[in-house]
Amino acid sequence: MVFRGTALGAAQFVQIQHIIDSSSTQGRAAEPGGGRSGPHRTRQEIARETCRLFKWRSANGVLAVRAARELLVRLERGGVVRLPAPRRRQGRPSQERVEAATRLIHEPSSGAWQAPVGATLIVRPVCSGSSGGRADEQLWWRAHMERFHYLGDAAVVGESIRYAAFLAGELVALLGFGAASLHNRPRDRQLGWDEATKKRNLHLVVNNVRFLMLPWIRGHNLASRVLGATLRRLSRDWQAVYGHRVVLAETFVDTSRFLGTCYRASNWLCVGETRGFSKSGYQYRFNGRPKSVWLYPLSRDFKKDLCAPLHEPRKEGGFMILDVERLPLYGEGGLFEILHGIPDARKARGIRHKIESLLAIAVCATLAGARSITAIAEWAAEQTRETLKMLGSKRRPPSERTFRRLFDSVDVEELDRGTGEWVARQQQLAGDALAIDGKTLRGSRDGDSRSTQGRAEAGGGRKNAVHLLSAIVHGSGTVVAQVPVDVKTNEITQVKPLLENLDIAGVVVTADALHTQKDTATYIVKEKHADYVFTVKDNQATLRQDIEDLGLDATPPSAHHGRQGPRAHRDAGDLDKH
Repeated sequence: MVFRGTALGAAQFVQIQHIIDSSSTQGRAAEPGGGRSGPHRTRQEIARETCRLFKWRSANGVLAVRAARELLVRLERGGVVRLPAPRRRQGRPSQERVEAATRLIHEPSSGAWQAPVGATLIVRPVCSGSSGGRADEQLWWRAHMERFHYLGDAAVVGESIRYAAFLAGELVALLGFGAASLHNRPRDRQLGWDEATKKRNLHLVVNNVRFLMLPWIRGHNLASRVLGATLRRLSRDWQAVYGHRVVLAETFVDTSRFLGTCYRASNWLCVGETRGFSKSGYQYRFNGRPKSVWLYPLSRDFKKDLCAPLHEPRKEGGFMILDVERLPLYGEGGLFEILHGIPDARKARGIRHKIESLLAIAVCATLAGARSITAIAEWAAEQTRETLKMLGSKRRPPSERTFRRLFDSVDVEELDRGTGEWVARQQQLAGDALAIDGKTLRGSRDGDSRSTQGRAEAGGGRKNAVHLLSAIVHGSGTVVAQVPVDVKTNEITQVKPLLENLDIAGVVVTADALHTQKDTATYIVKEKHADYVFTVKDNQATLRQDIEDLGLDATPPSAHHGRQGPRAHRDAGDLDKH
């Protein structure tokens, strides 16, 4: 068999079994006298060692532990390897639990449920853990699919995210996205892919494997609204969970049952039909039911991204080299002094890692290039025992689940404020440039599909989009500070709180025309002892005229030298570009 580009035969299976056996031997050696079976390494750790052996890494550079663990389970079921028993039951709910949950679903006795006019539509990911009191969400997602979807419930292959849609607080739809199909001729023909390019960039495509509108829900254009709200946040969610974005969505529609109307209404493009084969394990079998193939671009330059040539090889491990010993971790102004003030909201029972240690590991992993919780856990797993001790960890590396539980409970605003100041001190900003930039987080209204602010609120009220004002180091892109901008104010009033705790003496601060304000300029120069470069536009006519009257022929750099007389309007317009 071939897995992630590696041909696996008898010799490779022997190597995998050796990793498994060595983990059990280490466990027995840990016991006094070594006579009885002691605690062995977990399946997760065995999968990690297997990934290191065969150099299996995900698109974001971290070890492909999840895929390797699923492979090991399949190999065990086929009698190829012998895995240690799992320490505890976890992961997907068992089929018995799903079937039991389906019997608890009650359809409305009053018949169809009509969506209220102007009601708020919210789409969000389904939780699989115990965060936020939603421990059973994955279970009831699967139960609804098993009962109401014609394909029933099935494991979503590879990287995946499940979604739930609510209208006025009522559950109306469920969706699932997983790994793209390996063999999809209409898609590949549309993209102009060859096999090498497809293998390199397939992780940028996702498959809408399930879309269920609950049968009693009625609403005008509701299915296309749900699809649109989900697709607007899909790439951002993928980036947050898996550390890389996606640029194209695909789906298959059984034309013997459906016309694909909601996909067409959501601007999906039908690019052809399959030949009528379905995958069963590692084999493809003819089923005689071709399906239409639909595509939806999630990025304007999706073809450019999907057909891009091979980039420079990624650094080993997918992370930058970080010398932890050189970081100011302890003492006055050290990282641990800052983290010590972060309150720990976790229950005391069962805590194995101090909050300061977990947060210190997360900060260092982020500095090394980790962009997701999964990547943070992988960075921790790749560190030496000495490095982990330096970061306050006296046990084995914290798991991804441990980090997720922590970030569900920690005060992220306080954490961001404290660590941002510490990172800024390490940047040594003197002589650099710092950009002030405000952004509204896309999809931060929980996938609300309506854009008109004046519409009536429903279902518990509207959640305003999150707007942040950030201080970003030019070149590295490091965010050293950020503050939320309340809907009742604007970015101008938040410049002082943003820069208040930053030492920016000698730094050049850049900003767009919104921040070309006398008070802001005075604050930067007089109080922060820094310089600034601001943009001037036509809506500040007096200031523009003053600049023209100065006759600075060499400013901006694009201006022609030696020009005499008053500045032309065209030259003043160049100030917008610089």
